[in-house]
Amino acid sequence: MRKVISNTTPILSLLKIEKLDILKDLYGRITIPQAVFEEIESGKDKGFYVDLSKIGWIEIKQIQARDSKLYLFDLDAGEAEVIILAQEQKADLVIMDEAMGRRAAKQLGLTLTGTIGTLLRAKDKMLINSIAPLLTELVQKGSWISPKLIASILEKTGE
Repeated sequence: MRKVISNTTPILSLLKIEKLDILKDLYGRITIPQAVFEEIESGKDKGFYVDLSKIGWIEIKQIQARDSKLYLFDLDAGEAEVIILAQEQKADLVIMDEAMGRRAAKQLGLTLTGTIGTLLRAKDKMLINSIAPLLTELVQKGSWISPKLIASILEKTGE
């Protein structure tokens, strides 16, 4: 089974559009570091909040190398812990949207995807019929996605 580590934003984005199970359908299980769990817990007042500790296919793990966060000082705690945990676990895939975190992960040789990449893969695997309404819903619910990127995605998917 592939080792997949996710950051906060992709999980929140999928929760907003009620598609969190796509992660289970694509990967079987995912792992999140404690900092990501805490970031999601801080949003308990959100209408889409779900207690991830009660979802059997999501594993919450502590990073071992706590001092490693000092070297990733320009990232938030969740991004830093995702990268550290991905290295510790020899992850096959990191799911992250934030540009600075993605840049750091790429420099360390980690394989990346994000929310949109996850949705594209779900469409390829026929887990969803159309990506257009999900992108629209994400934007309506506060996610910023460049109109140029949306147009490119819709052209690529023939929607």
